[in-house]
Formats: sequence, C-alpha cells, structure tokens
Amino acid sequence: MTRTPTEGALAPLAQHDWFFVGGAHEATASGGFMTGQMYVERFVPADRRHATPVVMIHGGVQTASNFIATPDGRPGWLHDFLHAGYAVYLVDQPERGRSGHRLAGAAPAPLFRYTADRIEDVFTAPAQAHLWPQAARHAQWPGTGMRGDPAFERFFASQVEQLADRDAIERMSRDAGAALLDDIGPAILLTHSQSGPIGWTIADARPDKVKAILAIEPNGPPFQDVAYLAEPPWFKYVEDGRKWGITRLPMAFDPPAETPADLKPAPAPAPSPEHVGGLMPTGRRRRLINLAGLPILIVTGEASYHASYDHCTSAFLNWAGVAHDFLRLEDRGQTGNGHMIMLEKNSSAVAQILVDWLAEKGL
Repeated sequence: MTRTPTEGALAPLAQHDWFFVGGAHEATASGGFMTGQMYVERFVPADRRHATPVVMIHGGVQTASNFIATPDGRPGWLHDFLHAGYAVYLVDQPERGRSGHRLAGAAPAPLFRYTADRIEDVFTAPAQAHLWPQAARHAQWPGTGMRGDPAFERFFASQVEQLADRDAIERMSRDAGAALLDDIGPAILLTHSQSGPIGWTIADARPDKVKAILAIEPNGPPFQDVAYLAEPPWFKYVEDGRKWGITRLPMAFDPPAETPADLKPAPAPAPSPEHVGGLMPTGRRRRLINLAGLPILIVTGEASYHASYDHCTSAFLNWAGVAHDFLRLEDRGQTGNGHMIMLEKNSSAVAQILVDWLAEKGL
C-alpha cells in the first residue's frame, strides 16, 4: 500500500550527508587535477519503508536542484519520494555543478549553456513558440514561463554550463554511476532527458545493482536528433545523435554488435502528422541482455517535445527484447505537461504515479 506524497510539506530526515564517487587523478604540466568525480547527496527519511533507494539523475545543463524544489517554491520530487518511504540520492553529473569542471589539462574543456530564448521556447513557455504540434497544449508551468516572471527567473538562474562533448558526459556519468552503486548497493534509477542514456548504460554496466528505471522523457529519439520547424512538416533530422540507438556508447547486445552499422538504422513510418517516424534498426535482431527483464517505465508529458518521439525509444526497446511500460501522462489524467515535469504545477501528482508504479512492481 502506498501513501500519497504530502504536497507542500518537508519530509523529516534520519540522515542527510554528502560524498563524492568516481574520478581519477590526472597529471598535467600545470599540476595534478581530478577528473570524472561525481557529487552525491544522501537523504534518508525518518520513516523509511523501502530497502531499495532511488538515485535521481538530472538532465542537460541542470543539476540536482531540479529535484529539491520547484521554481514556485514547492517541495520537489525529493520530498515526494521521501514521504513515500524511499531513501534518495541526488547527484550532479561529472563536470557539472558541484562535481567541478576539469576534464583535461589545466583548463576546462569546451562548455555550453542554454540561452533564455531556448529555455522559454523548449521548457517553460513552448506554447508561445509552438515549435512542435503538441506545444500548444502546454499548461502546467507555474507562471507565464517568460522572462520577468519570478518562477522563470528562479529556474533560469539555476541553469549551468555542461561539456560540449556528449560522449564524454555519457562515459563519465556511466562510470561514476556504476561507482555509486558499488558503494551504496542496489538502487532504482530515476533519469530525466539527457540522463536517459546514462541510465541505460549504468544498468548495462551494473545489471545486478539496478532494480528498476524510471525514465522521464529519456534523451532520444534513437540514432538521430530531431529539430523543430514551427510549422508542417514540423520535424527534420539532424546529424548529431545516439549512434548505438538509445545511447552514444556501445552496450551488450546478443548477438554482439561490433559497430553501430550492424544495427542498420532506416526510416520508419510516422504514426501521425504529430509524431516523427524515427529511425529503427533493420539488421539482425539483437537483444539488450542487461536491460531485458528489468522493470522500466518511460513517462512522457502531453505537451513536451518528447511527445513527438518517445514512442521511437519505446519501439527500439521492444526491438531489443526489453519489455517495459510506456506511459503518456494524459492517459492518467495529467494533461498539459512540458518537458520539466518535476517542476510543473502537478509535480506531486506525477510523483504519485511513479510511486504507485514502483509498488506494482514490488519495489
């Protein structure tokens, strides 16, 4: 039996501390540095009712602050899960936020940030820009979502720089995530957006220590990214993407895939004008052996840009023999959500859906 998260209330704690995992010393002409380390903050509720903790991994240009509180000042998913009896670990991905910026040599590697225009158009006020068909349905951001609104300014101030090298992000976050599980033991992974592939690769690296994955709008679609055109035909493909389908790094397929070309991606038909067709493997069927059998939930908001393509990620998992649940929030009565679901007005109601799903899976 689950308990409804107490919206607006902070969960009493039995333990709250922080530590670092992963990383390695690097000698340079300017001296020694550490690279790849990951900041971890641990929260254990006074009323802990579940042995398996939840590790929450933020998305692109974000930090763990996404899960602590919402831009309009409500307690975030951290407290919803603490109220539900879970210990929670929050992380700042390597080379991000409190994990530092020292990838190589005596200076940071190339970094990038998001502009205010991008934040408005894609995250906080997508109905205004209407870059994809579903964007017009966005209704859950607290406030106008535009510059000058207090909730927007608080959220925009929280954005940080991240590595331009996305392969390096995925590799270092996988390795640090695996090191975290080696330290704390089995856990449930909750990923969002850019960290979606990181969840897949951590599970591939430590299949015995990942008990479930809550993939909130995981980075996709398979193989190639999509750009949005603000009018029909709405979508176009761009070169950058995940060459191994749902990840940039290779994973354990059976039979093995020696190179990305073995997957033979090819265009698939679009299910409707509101959705992309995506690219699907056409080569020999290969099973993702370390994800198969793992409880996995993909969650997508009604008005998010992910609403146009998360079905492609689900289809890739099906092709790879990975049974999972794919939930569009509007099918559970939660309408109008954009991409930053954990920060929007119905955040606690969505957290309850996640908690209930874990209960259904015995977790």
